[in-house]
Amino acid sequence: MSKRPVLPDIPEPPDPQRRRKPLPWQTPKPTSEDPEGLTNLDAILNGRSYVPAIQDVEFLDSAGARGIRLQLDYAKPERTLRDYGIQNTIVVFGSTRILEPAAAREKVEVLHKSCLKEPDNAELQRELSVAMRVESKSHYYDVTREFARLVTNAGGGPSDSRLVVMTGGGPGMMEAANRGAHDVGGKSIGLNITLPHEQFPNPYISPDLCFQFHYFALRKLHFLLRAKALVAFPGGFGTLDEVFETLTLIQTRKIKPVPVILVGESYWRKVFDIDFLVDEGAIDLEDRDLFWFAETADEIWNGLNRWYEKNGESLL
Repeated sequence: MSKRPVLPDIPEPPDPQRRRKPLPWQTPKPTSEDPEGLTNLDAILNGRSYVPAIQDVEFLDSAGARGIRLQLDYAKPERTLRDYGIQNTIVVFGSTRILEPAAAREKVEVLHKSCLKEPDNAELQRELSVAMRVESKSHYYDVTREFARLVTNAGGGPSDSRLVVMTGGGPGMMEAANRGAHDVGGKSIGLNITLPHEQFPNPYISPDLCFQFHYFALRKLHFLLRAKALVAFPGGFGTLDEVFETLTLIQTRKIKPVPVILVGESYWRKVFDIDFLVDEGAIDLEDRDLFWFAETADEIWNGLNRWYEKNGESLL
C-alpha cells in the first residue's frame, strides 16, 4: 500500500490590500526625530511636482503635453464607440444658423414688426432679409430630421449599432439629425469642440456618445474613421471645410471612396461652381462625379443605397 504524499505546510494567502504590519514608508517621519520634518513633508505633498501627471490639469494643458493630448483626443472616443458597438456612421453637416421652421418664421415676424416701427433702419432691413433667407431654407431641418429617422430605423432598427448618425453636435442642421434619431429612440453621436467661447451640445445627442475634442484634427479623424457617407446640407465655413476635405481625401484616394451628397442644389451651385473648376482645368472631369445633389430624405437614402449596390457592397 503506497504512502500518501506529505503535503507542505502552505501559508495563508496574504490580504490583497492590508498588511499585518505597516511598511516603513506608510507613516511620516516622527517629529521626535526631526521637528521640522512635517513642515517639509507638507511642502512636498502640496508641491506641483508631486501631483500625478494624469491629475495635473495644468501640465496636461501645457505645450509639452501636446502629444499626450493628441493621443487622448483619439483614444477616449475610440474606446467609447467600440464599447457601444458603433460600426459605421453617416456624417451629417449643415449650418448651425438654420432653425426649425416655426422658430425661423417667428424670427421673421419679430424683425418684420421692428422694421415697421423703424422703416429707415438699414441694419434691421438687412437682418430681416437674412432671416427670410434662413426661413426659406428651414424646410431642410425637417428633411434632415426625417433622413436621420430613416438611418436609425434601418437594419435592425433603433437598437442596431451598425449604422449611426454622427454630427458636429451643434444646433441647426446638426440638431435636426440628432433629433431625428432621438425621435425613434435610437442612438446618435455628437462631436463637439472646445472653443474660446462657451458652446452647448444640442440636447438630442445620446448622452453617452457626446464627445468634446481639444483638436480639430482629431475631431476630423473621428468624423471619417467610420463614415459610410457624408451628407451636407446648406452651411457655412465649417460645412464647407468638411465637404472639401472629404472630397480631397477621396480624390487623392487617401481614404476609400464614400458617397458625398449635397442637399439643396440651388444653394450649392451658388456656393461653388464645379463645372467652372473642371473647365479651368483645376480638377478633372471624373472629380465631378465624387458627389451628387438631392432634395428630400428619400432621395438621400435611396441614393446612398444605390451607390453601394453599384459598388457591390451594402450600406449596412
